[in-house]
Parts: sequence; C-alpha cells; structure tokens
Amino acid sequence: MPDRPIDLHTHSAVSDGTETPTQLVRAAVAAGLSTVAITDHDSTAGWQEAFAAASGTGLTVVPGMELSTNYGPASVHMLAYLFDPLDAGIVSETARIRDGRLRRAEKIVEKIAADYDLTWDDVLAESQDGTTLGRPHIADALVRKGFVANRSAAFESILHWRGGYYEKYYAPSPLEGVRMIVAAGGVPVLAHPATHGKYRSMDDAVIRELVDNGLFGLEVHHRDNTEDGKLWLLALAEKFGLAVTGSSDYHGEGKPNRLAENSTAPEVLERIIAAGTGSQPFRG
Repeated sequence: MPDRPIDLHTHSAVSDGTETPTQLVRAAVAAGLSTVAITDHDSTAGWQEAFAAASGTGLTVVPGMELSTNYGPASVHMLAYLFDPLDAGIVSETARIRDGRLRRAEKIVEKIAADYDLTWDDVLAESQDGTTLGRPHIADALVRKGFVANRSAAFESILHWRGGYYEKYYAPSPLEGVRMIVAAGGVPVLAHPATHGKYRSMDDAVIRELVDNGLFGLEVHHRDNTEDGKLWLLALAEKFGLAVTGSSDYHGEGKPNRLAENSTAPEVLERIIAAGTGSQPFRG
C-alpha cells in the first residue's frame, strides 16, 4: 500500500483559511492524509483545537506556523515546525507582526475606501475573534460587496502590489526568523521560495547564511513555484544539504489549492520530527 500523503502547509480561520481548525482536520482526514501541519500566519492559536479534533482519527498533526519575514521589497515566508509556542522571542515577535498586519490592513482599507464603498466593519465581518487579520479578509469583503468575483481576482487587481493601495508591514528578516525559530527549538523551512522568481534576490550567499544559522529545508513542491524555480531550489538543496518538502498551502475555499496536491516524503517528516525539540506532533 502506498504511503498516505503528508501535507505540511495548511491554514485555518485563525489566519486566512476559511475553515476552523476542527474543519481543517476533518478535511485532512477526508482527503486521506496521514499527517497534516497547521501553519497559520504568525499564530499558534489553532493548535489545541486541531489536536482535539484529531483525537481518535489516526491523523498526525504537526504544530507549526508560517512566520512572516521581509527581505528587501519581498515578503519571504518561513514555515516553522515543532517550536515552543511559549518561547518569549516567538511570542513577542509574532504579536508585533500581527499588530503590524492589522495597522497595514487599516491603511489599505482607508485607501480603497476613497474609490470603493468599503468600510473597516466590512473587513471585520470576514474575520473571527483572534484571527490574524490581513489582506485575505479585505479580499473577502471585496467579494461580498461584489467588486471582484473571488479572492484570487482581488489579489490580481485591487490588492495587487501595483494596484495603488498596497502597504508594507513590519516583519523581521529571514535571518532573524531562522534564528528565532531555532532558538525556540523549531525547524525552519523556506515557504514556496521560487514564486515567479521573486526570491531570486536571495542568492547562494544569502541561503548559505541561513543554512549556517539553522535553515533546515526548502518547500520545493508547491503550485506557486515556477518550474525553473523548482530546479533552482533542488540544486540549492543538494548544494547545501537541505531537506525538500512538498505541500498544498491549503486555505479551504480561500484558494484553489487542494489538500495533498503536493506531499512530503515520510523520511523527510521523520527528520523534521527528530530535529524539533520545542513541541511534539499530536498523533491521533
């Protein structure tokens, strides 16, 4: 019997997914996964609910997070697995990032409101208590108001960085992110690092510095990485001895990405679990 898929990049409504952690776990079970990682943006608030939902299902839940970092003009995301959620550095920095995301969202809505009938209350209505609020919730509000057809269309038009409404937000550098994750006992993996080539400014010297500080792997098999970008990433992984992962980046109905459309090899998951010392997978 072939190995059941391992999906190490998913989002719940704690950040910008459309399903609660419970619904996310149920979807993972229905999709036949053996393992799912819950990796909400800059938040661990969904971990315990996901563990509870997985109890008795046979599904393994890997606790994780997608940490926001900035490298020059590019937003570079860092998947963090099995870190200590109570680590003081993680707690304070993610709170600062979430606050920055909130302030940024308010500024974007203020700009959009000059041209469209959109209010901050419209955006809040698309989120839940404790949500890491961001541009996806603005997109959902634009959809509900009928200005765009879906979330993807919003990001291709009004919320595109060339659309005139874009704002940056605070985030640490990738190097700071790697160091912070490792200090909390976690395992850092660069998320979809070849999306239309936008991370190519992170040359071999930059990757070497990240590796020297604990970078564990690269998320190669992801729908947003270009084909030539995947080849570049595989060459980097071989050069620096990095693990290669594959994931869906599932957001429920928030994105077309489907669970298990990409998978991580069982031996890579075993290496991640062996490397993580801050928390443990929940085996349902």
